[in-house]
Amino acid sequence: MTEDGQPDDETAAERKMRFLFSLRSRGVTDSRVLSAMERVDRGRFVKGLFAERAYEDMPLPIACGQTISQPSVVGLMTQALQVQPRDTVLEVGTGSGYQAAILSLLARRVYTVDRHRRLVKEASDLFRDLGLVNIVTMTGDGSFGLPDQAPFDRILVTAAAEDPPGPLLAQLKIGGIMVLPVGQSDTVQSLIKVTRQADGYEYEELRPVRFVPLVEGLGNE
Repeated sequence: MTEDGQPDDETAAERKMRFLFSLRSRGVTDSRVLSAMERVDRGRFVKGLFAERAYEDMPLPIACGQTISQPSVVGLMTQALQVQPRDTVLEVGTGSGYQAAILSLLARRVYTVDRHRRLVKEASDLFRDLGLVNIVTMTGDGSFGLPDQAPFDRILVTAAAEDPPGPLLAQLKIGGIMVLPVGQSDTVQSLIKVTRQADGYEYEELRPVRFVPLVEGLGNE
């Protein structure tokens, strides 16, 4: 047996089947999202001591004190975003690059921004290796979005703010959707879906979550 309790002789196909079953059992049912998550190997985005746990439904540490979200949360956030093939998507919080890679299979173009240069560099290199040519990576303060590229059809935020940041709301197209965690502490957070209407914003609370905080400014590495 392996350390995670799985048989040593488990094949890649069996592992993938178990991975997808886990996603479905936790509410990820959109066929396009499941297909994208089947194609993107989470193992490529997890390094070091935790690599052997890449296919478990759990968050894992990555560089710069950040985490790669658990697959079911990635799936549920992506599903709630309702990405269409011609959409331009902004992701705030590149992290490992796993979420952006999945979005890239669903959208026309993905802009992803992170405050840590190291994470942006490593994710960019990985996207190149994987042939994901429709992802644009940038180092910056994601809480201000990317006004030069706005407006966006979809915005996904992978760090928790007390409230949806005003600049991000303003960069959402009418009819566009933003999905993000909100909460004042790392123990009480809710995943919410924001839809921009012609006359304002519609908010829907989806589920409790736990994310790293959305921090302003650039990181040290």
